[in-house]
Parts: sequence; structure tokens; C-alpha cells
Amino acid sequence: MKGKLIIFSAPSGSGKTTIVKEIIKSDIPFGFSVSATSREPRAGETHGKDYHFLTIKEFKNSIEKDHFLEWEEVYENQFYGTLKSEVEEKREQGLNVIFDIDVVGGVNVKKYYGDDALAIFIKPPSVEELRKRLTGRGTENAESLQKRLNKAEHELTYAPKFDIIITNDKLENAVEETLSAIRDFLKN
Repeated sequence: MKGKLIIFSAPSGSGKTTIVKEIIKSDIPFGFSVSATSREPRAGETHGKDYHFLTIKEFKNSIEKDHFLEWEEVYENQFYGTLKSEVEEKREQGLNVIFDIDVVGGVNVKKYYGDDALAIFIKPPSVEELRKRLTGRGTENAESLQKRLNKAEHELTYAPKFDIIITNDKLENAVEETLSAIRDFLKN
């Protein structure tokens, strides 16, 4: 039986990736959809595990060859996308595929797969809390922080397009609520 799809989207700093890492530890058979990106790797990130790191030229070539289920130019010359081969290989193995993607990509994957996909939006408790989290990462200068916050406010408007919205005010509660929703979805 083909696996289903679990889509996670959220503004940067909402805790989406942390929640996904906790969900993957459960007893549910998951395969993680490793996204492709044209951005530079951050410290500790590994090609093929965290992302498929492509040059801008490689990314654009893959777009032309229709290798992506979805893709987006999230920031200027900073592309993110989901390789079709990555998803279908895992589904054929009977794994439920987890996506950790931007909001536009999340909406597009949900449209493509319909009822075979559960789209989950992870929301921060507030924009101010989001600012604290992004500042705490120590990876942003003042300009990039403001860009991320502006983008986050726009991304929050996408929340109603998702099947469920989970507010990540306390990580343990958000993980528990998310796991419960996924288990209910996989029963059907």
C-alpha cells in the first residue's frame, strides 16, 4: 500500500523542524522528503540528509526538466523545491512521506495529492515570540531578521489553507497534538 503524505509548513522560527524531528521518532513508518535548495549549507547541515544542495544553475536545470513536484524562489536566487523522485520512491516503499516545506509549497503539494495528504501549519504564539526565536539562533543580521519577520507575517495569512493549525507555544503539547492528528489521518 502506498504511503500517505504529511505536510508541515510554517514561518521560519516557528519550531516546525523541531516538531518534525520529534514526530519522526514515533512508531509511525515515515520517510522524510529531503528538499532541494540553492542556498548555502548552514553549519552542521549535510547534503542528502538535511537538503539536496544545488547550485542556482543546477536548480534551474531541474526546473526545466520538470524534476520538481513543487518549487519556489523563496528569496532572490534562493530556491527550494521537492523532487518528484524523492517522494514517489518513499511512497512505493509504503512509507508516509513527511514534508518540511514553505507555505506556498505546502499548499501546492496538498492540491496535487488531495486526500492522500494532511497539511499541517505550525504557528508561533506571536510575532514577538518569533522575533525572540530567530534572534536566539544567532544566524541573522538585523536586515535578514527583518526580512524573515516580514515574510513570516505574510506566511501567517496562509494558515487557513491548511487542514489543521497547531500553535507551538509549548513544544511537548505541540508534538502531542500533531501526533494525534497524524494518527487520526492515517486511520482513514
